Amino acid sequence: MSAQTILLIIALYFIVLILISFMTGKEDSNDVFFRAKREAPWYLVAFGMIGASLSGITFISVPGWVSSQGFSYLQMVLGFVVGYFVIAQVLLPLYYRMNLTSIYQYLEDRFGTTTHKTGSVLFLVARIAGASLRLFLVAGVLQLLIFDEFHVPFTITVSVTILLIWIYTFKGGIKTIIWTDTLQTAFMLIALGISIYLIAQKLNWSITDVITHVKTSPYAKIFHFEDVNAGNYFWKQFLAGIFIAIAMTGLDQGMMQKNLTVKNLKDSQKNMRWFSLSLLVVNLLFLSLGVLLLAYASHQHIDLESMGITGDKIFPYLAVKSGLGLAAGIFFILGLIAAAYSSADSSMTAITTSFSLDILQIDKRFSPARQKYIRKMVHIGISIFFILVLLFYRQVITDKSIINSIFKFAGYTYGPLLGLFVFGLFTSYRIKDKWVPLVVILSPILTYFIAQLPVYFGWKYQFSFELLLINATLTFFGLWLIRKR
Repeated sequence: MSAQTILLIIALYFIVLILISFMTGKEDSNDVFFRAKREAPWYLVAFGMIGASLSGITFISVPGWVSSQGFSYLQMVLGFVVGYFVIAQVLLPLYYRMNLTSIYQYLEDRFGTTTHKTGSVLFLVARIAGASLRLFLVAGVLQLLIFDEFHVPFTITVSVTILLIWIYTFKGGIKTIIWTDTLQTAFMLIALGISIYLIAQKLNWSITDVITHVKTSPYAKIFHFEDVNAGNYFWKQFLAGIFIAIAMTGLDQGMMQKNLTVKNLKDSQKNMRWFSLSLLVVNLLFLSLGVLLLAYASHQHIDLESMGITGDKIFPYLAVKSGLGLAAGIFFILGLIAAAYSSADSSMTAITTSFSLDILQIDKRFSPARQKYIRKMVHIGISIFFILVLLFYRQVITDKSIINSIFKFAGYTYGPLLGLFVFGLFTSYRIKDKWVPLVVILSPILTYFIAQLPVYFGWKYQFSFELLLINATLTFFGLWLIRKR
């Protein structure tokens, strides 16, 4: 597929998103931008959240992960499902009862102003880092496939990308995103299905053949109970999945902001349950796609490893440059940009919401007209900051599978948030509010040193994503130490 064709696809795609933004962003108010007036249909929110949760990371990294990790990622996804049910039964009732717009307003009510601002800063750091990592992966692929050919610098690539996201979100905010996420999720799932179909066609396999090959593949092993020291040990990944879901979805303003646009608690809980089951099926399909990609490469005598095509590079290379066909390339690009921007646009909106309400507290300090002006300025500032972070990643990122980086970083940033909410929900203690920043700084530092112990002492044990639990436990203990007697 030529770079010109890919560029045309992207241009048409953004035109559609901008048209949606004009239709949904006719009313320019903070109530629309932050909460969509709580009039969003639950089924649209549930469907759109699939794309926002998966993002470009899942679209590229999960199929690429199969070559080294097999289906072990599904152990964590099963944990996600349990975590989402906990969110539906424990956190959503709390958020609706308190009529929250930013979920971190709970921390002020429970502990105090310093804790409130500390929690929102943790979210801002986590979301900016995670969302920009996801977008960085996609921007890198587009740079390789298109813009290098036109000699366009990476700086221009990311700047134009962020500008386009800002254009279609600056008025409608979360209301626009609910509709664009629905479209983008549909594109992503269509791309997934078309990719599987085209590979099966190239291999002359029926659907039954595809299912049989995936089931009998040596990569298809899901459960690993053999070695408790290994990073893919079942209970490590399953328990980590539960708490990653609670932390990265239930305690994440971006994901919960969408749930809070639904008009009542019952529908919001219904949305979360359907979303969790759908996510399990979709991840299973992405892992199956990874097996089929490897089978196709073998059939075509493509030695991926000797070519340096590993991890995140496998799906892009085979879809666009291996002779799989024009349709495969077109739908890959559509799926990729849909998955990437469904995460990036909601992240920018959520960060704008949290910074405006939690840090600046515009709803308490300014008139409605002034609030709207400040929100718009914050949105512009966040967009510029995203560009700077992406350029920074260009200089430092070397990880072959960025999904690993996402979850590792989550352990250090969402861990303190998890500890704060658990302490608030399951104890009745008040705390010395001004000491909370010290606790949430020390907890990740101690977690990092704990993670280095196996290397330092030569232990066989490998820490995995359970570092999130360690971090949350240290935060909980730190809060207990500063409780008011």
